[in-house]
Amino acid sequence: MTPHESKLRVALVVVAIALGCYGALAYVVLPFVWTHYEHQKGLAGLPTLTQTAQGIHGDPINVGLVGTKDDVLCAMHAAGWDPADPITFRSSLKIVGSVVLDRPYRDAPVSNLFYQGKREDLAFEKPSGNSADRRHHVRFWEALAQGEEGRPVWLGAVTFDRGVGVSHYTAQVTHHIAPDIDTERDRLLDDLKTAYVVDTVYEVSGIGPTLNGRNGEGDLYYTDGEIKISRLVAGCGVKAQQVVVLDNPPLVHIKNLAWKAVTDLLQAGDGAAPVK
Repeated sequence: MTPHESKLRVALVVVAIALGCYGALAYVVLPFVWTHYEHQKGLAGLPTLTQTAQGIHGDPINVGLVGTKDDVLCAMHAAGWDPADPITFRSSLKIVGSVVLDRPYRDAPVSNLFYQGKREDLAFEKPSGNSADRRHHVRFWEALAQGEEGRPVWLGAVTFDRGVGVSHYTAQVTHHIAPDIDTERDRLLDDLKTAYVVDTVYEVSGIGPTLNGRNGEGDLYYTDGEIKISRLVAGCGVKAQQVVVLDNPPLVHIKNLAWKAVTDLLQAGDGAAPVK
């Protein structure tokens, strides 16, 4: 073996070792370190992605609520979010008219997504502008009949519809989402806090840090991968006196700070105006 061949072989071995270390760190060690369910242990091992009717990965799970169904309905109403109409021929015509004629439809239907094989139990939306082509919307599924607090736990996927277009996967007419789904998650939490219907907030692991995710329509999204869970006050009309925010493990906190720096760069490059 010539000296050149020997150096090349050593270089290839070094590259292979480096790639192996990267793979172990990125796909085994860090995801394990960042995975945490200390505040809601029953969620460990549950899926973190929804699916479309065609079995394509849909929006990631990024929010959660703790409370009965009545608590959820009352809290979302107090926060200014309207229940979405079911998909019918009449509601489909109304949403087309809303988009084409630029007129309001506050409770326009949302397409069905599936979590653990089940269609969403509840769906809510909040308009942004006149028509239904731009809106904040969230779907919820009852994931646990009884969580750590002894009350049901609802997992949800909240995103912002930025406009109507054609699915990149199925060519069907659909809404396209804005990529920054963490901002939507935080906006929903802010609405609930402003309505004084949340007394405790904490995070558990979701999909994990994701820079170039794609939903069921092929739309790009990025996220720190955390699920923010809000414990609701019990009973309609009850107001929270304060909001307690439970701490994350130190390494998760560091990860979130690092991801915030990445998000700031993404938002600066996008140059998009804040969505209201």
